[in-house]
Amino acid sequence: MISLIWLILLYALLVLAGGIVGYVKAQSKASLISGVGSGVALAIAWYIALQNLTFGLFLAALIALGLLITFIDRFRKTGKFMPAGLMAILSLLASIAFLAGWFLARGANA
Repeated sequence: MISLIWLILLYALLVLAGGIVGYVKAQSKASLISGVGSGVALAIAWYIALQNLTFGLFLAALIALGLLITFIDRFRKTGKFMPAGLMAILSLLASIAFLAGWFLARGANA
């Protein structure tokens, strides 16, 4: 379970970096705001997971699912794999990992 906690932080950093790259490459303020906002929210989920694993994983899963929906929609609109398709795949994998960890943590606490 410890590695899942660090996976939250890694995903947060990737989302944050993606927002910054989107701003630098395309001057997209929306990418910067959403990337920084989502990255900070995931960093908060990581910090919470250090204190309360179940709640932190649940929060991270909700954020990852929200990002998954967002990136699927962007990929559907643009048809471009970079960056929307790649981030959709990463968000799907993160969602699965965080939800699986949440179910396991819930079972361990029951």
